[in-house]
Amino acid sequence: MPQSLSLVIVHLVFSTKDRIPFVLKEMRPRLHAYMAEVARSHGCMAYRVGGVADHVHLALTLPRTMTQSDLVKELKTASNHWLEKQDRKSYADFAWQRGYGMFSIGKSQLTDLVQYIEDQEAHHAKRTFQEEFRALLSKYGMEYDEAYVWD
Repeated sequence: MPQSLSLVIVHLVFSTKDRIPFVLKEMRPRLHAYMAEVARSHGCMAYRVGGVADHVHLALTLPRTMTQSDLVKELKTASNHWLEKQDRKSYADFAWQRGYGMFSIGKSQLTDLVQYIEDQEAHHAKRTFQEEFRALLSKYGMEYDEAYVWD
């Protein structure tokens, strides 16, 4: 086959370092839009980016030519620099956590994932990031060691 075709849709989640609620509410829509732009610039289809003060969720495709870790590195680095440019004083000490969670989904699950990301504000009125992340690990059938999940 002379053509390489791929459709790998993922749910990507990562938090701020130590889950510090750094991302101000008024900055979130712009940050999320910027992160979607960065993803698209690397060949991803960004279906939805959203989150709250201490973490972000992305529903996107993985490009054929980039590893997961390289994509996450690009997203974190670019968004970190972008935040500092927007408000150096508020984001001088900002950092993303070292790790991330990335989970594959089927196209039939995409609508539910997009809605889940859109409902983050209401969702986190009842549940912390740690509770949510543990639930996602369970939902996606991931085995993990609690000692190495948080940094």
